Amino acid sequence: MKKTYKIEVDCANCANLMENASRKTDGVLAATVNFMTQKMIVEFEEEKEPRTVMKDVLKACKKVEPDCEIAL
Repeated sequence: MKKTYKIEVDCANCANLMENASRKTDGVLAATVNFMTQKMIVEFEEEKEPRTVMKDVLKACKKVEPDCEIAL
């Protein structure tokens, strides 16, 4: 399952770092963060609940940029 989220990210480099952190999160097959559109596209493993996985993705992104917000 693939879902799109609105994300607040301040720079292209941070977007890249958040993308890499998200990809390493358990339950995520693929993740893309677009700095220009302020959107994040996440593809989830079939057996995982997207809302639960996104809480872990948000934690990973906050390690990169503490004021990051993702509209869940």
